[in-house]
Amino acid sequence: MSKTLKQEKMNSLTNRSKIVSNKQMNFWERIYIPAILKGLGITFVHLFREKVTFQYPEVKREFSEIYRGQHVLKRDDQGRERCTACGLCAVACPAEAITMVAAERKPGEEHLYREEKYAAVYEINMLRCIFCGLCEEACPKEAIFLTSATVASEYTRDKFIYGKELLTEPMDPAKRIDISKRQTKEVLEFKKDLKHKHNR
Repeated sequence: MSKTLKQEKMNSLTNRSKIVSNKQMNFWERIYIPAILKGLGITFVHLFREKVTFQYPEVKREFSEIYRGQHVLKRDDQGRERCTACGLCAVACPAEAITMVAAERKPGEEHLYREEKYAAVYEINMLRCIFCGLCEEACPKEAIFLTSATVASEYTRDKFIYGKELLTEPMDPAKRIDISKRQTKEVLEFKKDLKHKHNR
């Protein structure tokens, strides 16, 4: 098959073929010495620039107030879990990292769960999560937020499956995680209006 015929077949399939330049290298390009010297020159210049490396863990980088790190499942002011296992966070997750199992609240558990339905099992695969924050945007109950905490390193993959025991914030009000910096002023003002069931 001739070269011209091959090129026509490629054009008919992809329409993306390019004519590549077959420029011959000169003597200096063939011995690579100018390219090596140019590379060494770039390295030499960087020796005198300000260092950007942090000597972790002795020195830690300062994170933004709205840094997207490890997730937290929030409780309301009475210590009840906000999550109703509606599944909107799992649907919104582009990495499909969230799974849950819903259950019905039983009589006497009103102090534990805010709504009649709750998440009996809630898991996030931290290896799949891309920390995009779409789960907190999709949640209608303000039950899940990303925090400034980083996900700890582990040696086995199963340790990166975070369940409710790692995600749910403590019952003690003094140990609650402040997520107010992640919300706009308009949202914070709206939450003060107790006429809406959402805020009670």
